[in-house]
Amino acid sequence: MFSGLIGFLVVGTVMSFSTNEEAFKRMRDQMVEIQIAGRDVGNSDILRAMRIVPRHLFVPESEREQAYGDHPLPIGQGQTISQPYIVAKMTELGDVKKGSKVLEVGSGSGYQAAVLAEMGAEVYTIEILPELSKQAEKNLQSAGYKKVQVRAGDGYRGWPEAAPFDSILVTAAPEEVPQPLIDQLKVGGKLVIPVGPSASLFSHQQLLVITKTKDGSERRSVFPVAFVPMTGETQTKKAKNR
Repeated sequence: MFSGLIGFLVVGTVMSFSTNEEAFKRMRDQMVEIQIAGRDVGNSDILRAMRIVPRHLFVPESEREQAYGDHPLPIGQGQTISQPYIVAKMTELGDVKKGSKVLEVGSGSGYQAAVLAEMGAEVYTIEILPELSKQAEKNLQSAGYKKVQVRAGDGYRGWPEAAPFDSILVTAAPEEVPQPLIDQLKVGGKLVIPVGPSASLFSHQQLLVITKTKDGSERRSVFPVAFVPMTGETQTKKAKNR
């Protein structure tokens, strides 16, 4: 009787886990169809990656039911995981493809890095908050993305020893573009970055795409966004310039 009860509990747990994973997969498929492909992202590699990466593993357990919603979510330390569409769009704007060498500034929970890795990119990611960096690394390991290079530190100056990069994606907003990040791009490489003051009801940031050229760089504005502000050296420079 006792062993039979244990067997029932084990089978029940497995069935519950399987049911949950199937539900999350349906939510991922719906997320991609409606929020991403249903807008203006048509890159098949990005769509495939976002159908595969288990976004719910990159948010706190209390937020998992909302993991595939069309909005950002809190991940602790005053930070957020970006809206799925923004993750996809920034990846597309960065022209990321299999074999690309990509730097992400602002690891957050590790989700953007996981999408890049799933696409076959060589990924380096920096997070200024040590505890969040540890959590991002743990999330990536748990989800199977063991080759992503994770570092705790200020991303203002990038990752010089790993440069040059094909793409750099920044997930926090400085008020001015950090020159070291442009310097670490390959010629033809792209920096995708939100720039502007802290977002509010009366102001917003602009998502920029900066392409490095032989003679300097070219930039274009894509659309208004609302990201958490970049902290660290960029704020020190801002204070000195006042």
